[in-house]
Amino acid sequence: MAASNTITLHYDVPNDDFTRAGEASSDLKSKLKQMGVDPGAIRKVAIALYEAEINMIIHANGGTIDVEISETGLKIVLKDVGPGINDITQALQAGFSTALEQIRILGFGAGMGLPNMLKNTDDMIIDSIVGVGTTITLFINM
Repeated sequence: MAASNTITLHYDVPNDDFTRAGEASSDLKSKLKQMGVDPGAIRKVAIALYEAEINMIIHANGGTIDVEISETGLKIVLKDVGPGINDITQALQAGFSTALEQIRILGFGAGMGLPNMLKNTDDMIIDSIVGVGTTITLFINM
């Protein structure tokens, strides 16, 4: 597909602002509905992106989200400058969490973010350097 047919979007995810959690996923969901994208694909995008936003707020001092929408699917690149992920294999295990108790009291940090992102994408690449940050690339076919 030609680059001119690709739609790009950018979102900033704030640090520690749970009131804004989900803004990017909600906006992207709305845009995909307007484009007539399959509801099943929209659901996967909304879940994966919401989980990513929450993770960025809880663990990574916020970050950025860049989305490319083409006729064949979505590529979503999540970047942060947080502490990085010490053990990616462990972080992908359902229920594993490094969230602080005050985050858990708010109802977040159950350890399902990365597992739900993986479950709702067709491919997910995690590149993380401890002390530098994490880049996660999500691919969702349409």
